[in-house]
Amino acid sequence: MPLSPGRAERHGFEYYRHGTLSLYAALNVKTSRVEGKTAKRHASADFIAFLTELIGKTKWAREIHIVLDNLSAHKTQAVEDFLTQHPKVRFHFTPTYSSWLNQVEIWFAKVERDGIARGVFTSIADLRRKLMKYIRLYAQHARPIRWTYTDPKRRIPAKRITGTAH
Repeated sequence: MPLSPGRAERHGFEYYRHGTLSLYAALNVKTSRVEGKTAKRHASADFIAFLTELIGKTKWAREIHIVLDNLSAHKTQAVEDFLTQHPKVRFHFTPTYSSWLNQVEIWFAKVERDGIARGVFTSIADLRRKLMKYIRLYAQHARPIRWTYTDPKRRIPAKRITGTAH
């Protein structure tokens, strides 16, 4: 429930779910800009339509490398046929339970925190409109993700990982 002056945030125990929506997103790791598209479902035909749009926007690229999770919609015969027709597109799949390695997954977590977790959506169309608005606003301030580790005292020593004494 929305905040009001002098009142702590509360969450209702009931809500009406208007349906679901799939969000396809491609994050350019060099600029951190995101190309996004929503779909009613997460099927290979919708995925191929997203890839086709993406290729249309990146005709200048010699190669396009796409990091994906292991969803079945990414591995159908239709997707294999698409890859055959577009040899400059290369897929790289993250290992199971390692999607956190994929930078777009970090961005998805940000969308969840910033836009969805406390959002109020009256319909699927409203959710779609707000997601696309978020993507446009994010593009104005996009900064590449910098992998850093700033506290050397909290690092796990190699000997604890390998079980060796040295």
